[in-house]
Amino acid sequence: MILDACGVGELPDAARFGDEGSNTLGNCAKAVGGLHLPNSGRLGLGNIIDIKGVPPVEEPYAYFGKMAEISAGKDSTIGHWELAGIISPRPFPVFPDGFPEPLIREFVKAVGREVIGNKAASGTEIIAELGAEHLRTGKLIVYTSADSVFQVAAHTDVVPLEKLYKYCRAARGILTGEHAVSRVIARPFIGQPGAFTRTADRVDFSVEPPPGGLLEKCEAAGLEVITIGKVDYLFAGKGVTRANHTRSNAEGIESTKDILAKKFRGLLFINLVDFDMLWGHRNDAAAFAAGLEFFDKKLPEILSQLAEDDLFMITADHGCDPTTPSTDHSREYVPLLVYSKSFASSGENLGIRETFADIAASIAEVFDLPRFSHGKSFSGELR
Repeated sequence: MILDACGVGELPDAARFGDEGSNTLGNCAKAVGGLHLPNSGRLGLGNIIDIKGVPPVEEPYAYFGKMAEISAGKDSTIGHWELAGIISPRPFPVFPDGFPEPLIREFVKAVGREVIGNKAASGTEIIAELGAEHLRTGKLIVYTSADSVFQVAAHTDVVPLEKLYKYCRAARGILTGEHAVSRVIARPFIGQPGAFTRTADRVDFSVEPPPGGLLEKCEAAGLEVITIGKVDYLFAGKGVTRANHTRSNAEGIESTKDILAKKFRGLLFINLVDFDMLWGHRNDAAAFAAGLEFFDKKLPEILSQLAEDDLFMITADHGCDPTTPSTDHSREYVPLLVYSKSFASSGENLGIRETFADIAASIAEVFDLPRFSHGKSFSGELR
C-alpha cells in the first residue's frame, strides 16, 4: 500500500533537488501541533522517525524502517518502478518553460485542434485562467508542472471524454526520445467561468517500464497482480491482471477491503493518491494531516481483512512536504511497515534500506521468483 507522497525526511542528496529540510510526515505533524495516529503508531510508525503526536512503542506490531531511493528522480513513476525492482539511472525530462514549438505543432496536427497555455502551471489555476477561452474557441489547454508530465485539459461539453483520451494517446505517441515524459494526463473539467471543477475522470498514459519488473515476474509465475488507484497507469498496464481505478483515498480503502474479503494468490498493489494530488502539491498541511488521521481510523478495517498468511507492507513513493515553499515532490526517504498476523513476536527495526527495490526483492523471495539485480530481501528477517 503506497501512501503517495508520505516521505519521512530528506535523502542525503536532497540539496541536488532543492529539497533540503523536507520531511513530509515530520513537518506536517509539527505544523498542526501533532498527529493522532494510534493505529499506525502501534504498527511502529513513530519508531521510524520523530513524529509529533506519534510516539515510538516498545513492542510494535510491525517490522519498521525506512528506504532510500537510488533512481535519479522523485516522481511517482520512478518511485513505483523502483519499488518494483526497476532502477532508473536518468530522470524523465521536465519542461519548466513549456514544450518546444515543433512538438506542439506536431500535436496540433495530430489532433486537429489548436492549443493554449503551454507552460508550467497549477492545474486548477490554469483552468481558471484559460477555461473561458477554451469554451469560446475549443482550443485545448496544454500545460506541465514540476513533474515530467504533458497535461491536456478540456471541458467535457467541448471535448467528450473518449475524444480527450484519444488526443492524449496521440500525445503519448509523439512524446518519445528526449521528449519522453513520464506521463500524459487527461484533465477533464466541468462548470462555468469562475466555477470550473476538475472531474475524477483523469486518465494517465505512462511511458512503458523496462521489462523484468515485479509485476511482470508475478504474472509470468501465474500469480494475480491486482492494482488499486493509479498503479496500472504508472506501469502502462504491464503485468497487471486486474485493475481497479479509484477516485479517492476513501474509495481506494473500500476497494482494498473488498478484494481482501475474497481469496486470491498474488500481489495486491495499492496507491492512495490524495496525500499527493489534493494536499501535498497545494501545501495544505491541515488537510494532509486530516487525511492521515482518516487513513489511520480505517487501518484496523484493512488489517482485520488480512488472512493469516498475508504479508502487508505500507510505504510511499516520494515526499511532497506541504510545509515548504515548494509545491513539488520532495526527495525523501519513505517509511516501511511490514505486518502479518502470523508474526511470532513484536516487530523489529529493519534499518535504513539502500533502495526501494528491497520491497521487490522481498516479494520475489516470498513467491520464489527470479531475483532482481538490485535490492536486498528482508523477508528472512521476519519471524
